[in-house]
Amino acid sequence: MTDLNEQQIPAGPAPSPTSSFASLLEIEQLNENTFRGHCHEGAPMRAFGGHIAAQALAAAGRTCDGQRAVHSLHSYFLLPGDPTRPIGYEVERLREGVTYAARRVRAVQHGKEIFSLTASFKHPEPTDGRHRDMPPLPAPESLPDAFSRRPGEPRDAAPASDGFRGLELRFVPADAPGVPPAVPGMPQQFVWLRTTTPLPAGDPLLHACALTYLSDLTLASTAGLHEQPNFFQRTEPPRLLMASLDHAMWFHRPFRADEWLLFAQRSPSSSDGRGLALGEFYDLDGRLVASAVQEALIRRLG
Repeated sequence: MTDLNEQQIPAGPAPSPTSSFASLLEIEQLNENTFRGHCHEGAPMRAFGGHIAAQALAAAGRTCDGQRAVHSLHSYFLLPGDPTRPIGYEVERLREGVTYAARRVRAVQHGKEIFSLTASFKHPEPTDGRHRDMPPLPAPESLPDAFSRRPGEPRDAAPASDGFRGLELRFVPADAPGVPPAVPGMPQQFVWLRTTTPLPAGDPLLHACALTYLSDLTLASTAGLHEQPNFFQRTEPPRLLMASLDHAMWFHRPFRADEWLLFAQRSPSSSDGRGLALGEFYDLDGRLVASAVQEALIRRLG
């Protein structure tokens, strides 16, 4: 496998923060198995992990038969990414079966592997299905947008990072009708989300990459809810240092990331400086379309 370095991945123009959401996920193909992308900040001077994961999945999918859809991914965040430099994605083709194909992706920057992802793709099969029912929560149209209205900020205040554009997040209040009863020791939160700019209907990989990006916005904060409110609703300085450690997703049914999806999240454990969060995505028809699991670094500041 080729070692990527800064000479092999020259700096190219980063996407404009005002361009469409789909442009955030664009990667440039350098050769058969190597790609280049740019990722915006999540925390100051640190690339947003969900952005890296989404581009890594895009690289894996670009080397697969277009008839195969991604059904799962497993990943580790190894080092902070630099949002001022390009990221190289090198794909290793692990398996090319009749139904399933597997890929491993190394995200490399400054000569070091900063992120690792393994993804599996498959041809569709007609089978009977079942899934957990979606909780009967208020519709997204009845809730305020977390990006456009933050406590103590003017209505037109900009997000914390210019990279977070083309998104809508609407949190369901904990006391709203239909919210499941809280379980002791298991914080939970529910948020409607989608991209605000349309995504092509005939590109399921792009929708899966968009959902991968969206899935990393609030899971870590769910694991820290016992200590502080989530990032979008916090009015005081942070009490916790949080960062994604690993991230896994399963894609159950077709969906559109530019239509409302309910992200139902809960955290069954926090200990040893780590918090575990589980999430389920439901579409407006109540179908469970994807699941996510993340372990995050959870440390008290000061």
